[in-house]
Amino acid sequence: MKKRGVSLLLTAAMLAGTLAGCGSSKETTETSAATTAAATTAAAAETTAAGGGAAAAPVASVYPLSAGDQLQYWCELTSTVSSNYANLGETSFGKGWMERTGVDIQFLHPPAGQLKEQFSLILADGNLPDLMEYNWVTDYPGGPEKAIKDGVILPLNDIIDKYCPNLKAYLKENPDIDRMIKTDDGNYYSFPFIRGDAKLLNTIGLMLRADWLVDLGLEVPETMDDWHTVLTAFKEKKGAVAPYTFEYTNGQYLTSDPFAYAYGTNRSFYIGSDGKVHFGATEDGYKQFLTTMAQWYSEGLIDPDIATLKSDQVSAKMTNGVSGASMGQAGSRMGTWTAAAQASNPSYKLVAAPPPTLKKGEKAEFGQIENPYSGRASVAITTSCKDIERAAKLMDYAYGEEGHMYFNFGIEGESYTMVDGYPTYTDLIMKNPDGLPISQAMSGYIRGNYNGPFVQDARYLEQYYTLYEQKETPEVWGDSNGKAHLLPPITPTSDESKEFSTIMNEINTYRDEMTLKFMFGTESLDKFDDYVKNINNMGLDRALEIQNAALERYNSR
Repeated sequence: MKKRGVSLLLTAAMLAGTLAGCGSSKETTETSAATTAAATTAAAAETTAAGGGAAAAPVASVYPLSAGDQLQYWCELTSTVSSNYANLGETSFGKGWMERTGVDIQFLHPPAGQLKEQFSLILADGNLPDLMEYNWVTDYPGGPEKAIKDGVILPLNDIIDKYCPNLKAYLKENPDIDRMIKTDDGNYYSFPFIRGDAKLLNTIGLMLRADWLVDLGLEVPETMDDWHTVLTAFKEKKGAVAPYTFEYTNGQYLTSDPFAYAYGTNRSFYIGSDGKVHFGATEDGYKQFLTTMAQWYSEGLIDPDIATLKSDQVSAKMTNGVSGASMGQAGSRMGTWTAAAQASNPSYKLVAAPPPTLKKGEKAEFGQIENPYSGRASVAITTSCKDIERAAKLMDYAYGEEGHMYFNFGIEGESYTMVDGYPTYTDLIMKNPDGLPISQAMSGYIRGNYNGPFVQDARYLEQYYTLYEQKETPEVWGDSNGKAHLLPPITPTSDESKEFSTIMNEINTYRDEMTLKFMFGTESLDKFDDYVKNINNMGLDRALEIQNAALERYNSR
């Protein structure tokens, strides 16, 4: 691994980009907007039959579609939209989507923070919206196959064959993605959110005060010993009361702890070198990780409030000098914190640190990385939908060339222009005349900067990250063999899912409680073997059996 200095990094002078986290509107809202485009009929492509008895190729649609009934579309309203709009249909993006496709959409949004609760209420009522955007893999009890068998959503195999040439072509060209978005029974179930480039898979990692490193004559830490040296210097020479901080209650960060990765494990499930699923929180490497964390905590290197911190508290500590290191996204954390802190401290800089190792020069075996398809924000057609063809063609638009550009860049000549073949955001986005952060300006015109039913384009990220330090994060945080240990989006059967959830709810609660106790020193690590025994008694072997069976089925898709 190359040694990475920070002095050169501080010469970069760019505007800070902001990437806000996901959220929702404060109350359930709905709207509909009449399309103004003239409707035309579809019909234009040659239809051919595939060999071997396969279904005929779908007929390409001509947009805008002919007139038809309004469709209901239920989805969470991200905070970057809800900051300025009560409904997705009020945005330039929403209006343009309807105009371009010829489909009148009634957007429905659950109240902020009540996505799952409102989802359950809708299911109980039985009167479903035509289209529902949700994580059917992880958040529907029993998974997507169960949702199909429960009569909630439709299998999409025949629908894609008949009406979705764009998605069908994309899946044919990307067999790895094709396998991810099917159930073990071979059923397609949603129009997926896909991260379309490797740069988009490494969005979370360690970051720390680059300006402090320069002042102290220190380099970006690579090993755990380096980190100990840096955090100690932050405490003793920079007055950091909580040198390293993050919110332990954030499950996304909890299972992506880079310091655990240094010991060849993580807090949850991963694929081992034997190709089997393992549970890291009971392994020897996890004990070594806890030993280090307990030492750092006793030395005052870890935030003493870590067990109760919320996101805004972490942000405050990182921008006011209480803390000098944390973890998170390059946009919503590195960019936002830098912009906020530089208002009063122009020298403030953050820099990404690679996944740590135990020995200098080693490549990290574990690291934070996402699958191209995680299940998030994927749209299913419900069994209540009366016009399945119209719904399918609306969704297929995003996977064609025109739709791809629209979802990622918006309106040519307004939100972007082509510069030497590169879609370049205009000042409406990058220097918004109303003073909106880039994230909010983008969200009025595109979906590229938050999840949805389309293929995300890396060229959005290359401009979203305005700081040099942000732009280098994909390479820095991706410097590991983490992909080899990443579980694909496997799906236990409905019966397995219920059993698995029962087991893991108990195990995860106990793991999280004991991790803090071991870290705080209120429980001796001499009790680690008892901790492992208790987790085993809670049914870990059965949970691993379920996971490995699901992985085997996935590999056979």
